[in-house]
Amino acid sequence: MHELSIAMSIVEMAEEESNRHGGARVSAVHLKLGALSGVVKDALLASYEMACEGTPLAGSALRIKEVPIVAHCAVCNEPREVESLQWFVCPVCASPVSKILQGREMEVVALEIEEVEACL
Repeated sequence: MHELSIAMSIVEMAEEESNRHGGARVSAVHLKLGALSGVVKDALLASYEMACEGTPLAGSALRIKEVPIVAHCAVCNEPREVESLQWFVCPVCASPVSKILQGREMEVVALEIEEVEACL
């Protein structure tokens, strides 16, 4: 299950960012996940919980935005959302498409952090 190693990398990156902000608590990690990324969303969510155990990110949420496959149709000369993982064809003209514009992403796009209040 490579999702666990991915989740551990996400947690490590978020911990480093938290430390740069004086130990601010990370309440959520926002991730874009493409349909062609090779990562199973549910497995990543479960792995994230395991990876967070015993770390400052325990209790934080992993918020995943799923990114559809968009390809360039040479016939229509337009970007088109591919409707099937099995058939890479333009949904308008049914021509085969090969230039993928989006859908491979796996990118941390934001962290929700709670600032640590300084003691006076």
